[in-house]
Amino acid sequence: MQLNHSPALLFRLSLAAALVHGQYIIESSSFGHGDRISPNRFGIPHWHISGDGQTPPQLLSDKIVLTPPYPGNRRGAVWAETSVSQSEWTADLEFRATGADRGGGNLQIWYTKEGRPRAETPSIYTTAAFDGLALVVDMYGGKGGSIRGFMNDGTTDYKSHHAVDSLAFGHCGFSYRNLGRPSRIQIKQHAESFEVSVDGKQCFSSDKIKLPAGYYFGISAASADTPDSFEVYKFVTSTAPGVTRELPRRDPPSQPPPPASNPGPPNNDQGSRHASSDAQFAVQFTDLQNRLEKLSHSLDNVFREVQQLASKSEARHQDLSHKAMSNDQLSAMDKRIQSIESTLQGYSGQFSNIQSSLQDSHSTLNEGLTQHMTHIISTKTPRMSSFIIVVIIFQMLLAGSYVLYKRRRANGPKKYL
Repeated sequence: MQLNHSPALLFRLSLAAALVHGQYIIESSSFGHGDRISPNRFGIPHWHISGDGQTPPQLLSDKIVLTPPYPGNRRGAVWAETSVSQSEWTADLEFRATGADRGGGNLQIWYTKEGRPRAETPSIYTTAAFDGLALVVDMYGGKGGSIRGFMNDGTTDYKSHHAVDSLAFGHCGFSYRNLGRPSRIQIKQHAESFEVSVDGKQCFSSDKIKLPAGYYFGISAASADTPDSFEVYKFVTSTAPGVTRELPRRDPPSQPPPPASNPGPPNNDQGSRHASSDAQFAVQFTDLQNRLEKLSHSLDNVFREVQQLASKSEARHQDLSHKAMSNDQLSAMDKRIQSIESTLQGYSGQFSNIQSSLQDSHSTLNEGLTQHMTHIISTKTPRMSSFIIVVIIFQMLLAGSYVLYKRRRANGPKKYL
């Protein structure tokens, strides 16, 4: 009987197997492997979260939402603030993508020399020249999704390249959207080979790729008009305890030989104790050196951010100084406003006089027009008696004309047939 394990269970099993085989987690380049992804909701230790400003990534207790399900055209990223000092490592990413049936978003896993770029939320199609590795998860090919690998030595500008898709050195099909469960991507860099696997199955590998130590991890996501919601649950970087970054050899300080008094046969127990103490000291020295390097990188990041803030503050100050008016200009403007106010006050009296004159003229015109019309009606209109007399005379004329007509008709000759 076969059992179908989920990627989350496979992730925990692989993490336990790594611990059994003597690997340890690089805390400064990992998150999400504990009970909570962050001790608070303000940020992830050793990681920098950035977004496009309108809807920054949402940090929850068990995941970080790089791009929200609504609206579209959003970007989000999380970048490690400390580089990986080991030359051999394994990186495990657990994420989930949900959205409409035809989403156009993409997810990038970065391992670059520069670390967090100026455009903190880049995609493979909008990034400038970078030095390192980029794994892209998107719907390229139209067959449910794919994962592709891109390499750059800092000379190729992907943003201005005419065919970015042709630069991929490895790819495989990867149905990652709307699965109802998280998916897992594992990147392995060993001394002999480089390998990328998806949900426990090998995607592509190469024995010609050797990524150097001292690079930074980053995860960025972008959504299109039809949005995809990318949620990251875990990103764990692990390595073997004996694997360290290749550093210039430093000879230990010379010490004077011990005095050769009381020569005698060598003591094997004492020599073994010295050898064990020397080995323990070497391990402690290596651990201390790694911690100092991490602290140095953190201080460099802090200094770089302080410089960026200082430059932004200076630019803002210069912009405000250019836009601000001088005292002479303000005083001249104040004088002009005062002169305009005095002129308007002088015109206000004239306006009042004109208004009163118009009111007097209106009232006088109304009174005179009424009287004049009354006089015309009373003098020019004919009287009622005259009208009645004219009507009577007209009727009498009509009656006389009728009587005369009757008489003439009666006295006229008659014709008989």
